[in-house]
Amino acid sequence: MKKELTRCTWPGEDTLMQQYHDEEWGVPLHNDQKLFEFMILDAFQAGLSWKTILHKRENFRKAFANFDVAKVAKFTDEKIEQLILDAGIIRNRQKIVATVNNARLFMDVQKEFGSFDKYIWQFTDHKTIDGKRTSTGQVPAKSPESDAMSKDLQKRGFKFTGSTICYAFMQAAGMVNDHLVTCYRYKQK
Repeated sequence: MKKELTRCTWPGEDTLMQQYHDEEWGVPLHNDQKLFEFMILDAFQAGLSWKTILHKRENFRKAFANFDVAKVAKFTDEKIEQLILDAGIIRNRQKIVATVNNARLFMDVQKEFGSFDKYIWQFTDHKTIDGKRTSTGQVPAKSPESDAMSKDLQKRGFKFTGSTICYAFMQAAGMVNDHLVTCYRYKQK
């Protein structure tokens, strides 16, 4: 008989959410393309559930050139209009326009710092912050680090980068370990 794993409660019984929790969420990311993907997806999540975004992830991948930042940065007004009609993604004009804007700024950051990774990880002193949470209620919506990240991104012109979105990004990218201490993934970081 296979032993059932104890995991965080938020994935629930959804197989795709469990797979995301088990394989990606909280794993330290240092790949610029994956960081760009999470930046896009977390911005689209604003006001929605992560489950909604995750179930549309493959559609986002197709719509946004496999999260190729250089290609997304070149999206035209015509391409934006096509995306607004794409029922496979979240059809929010502001979020789509922001994604193209953010792609251009992402590339500016890459030029300035050598990689987006070097820039973004500075907000946690280039290491994962251990949340040591014992219950879901202890997980904050934002932190001083996400506040600083948000402020700097917005100063650079990034959109949909409020502190709560930045904190969700930090969790996804493994900049903070918010797996509950009872979760089998907590020690795996």
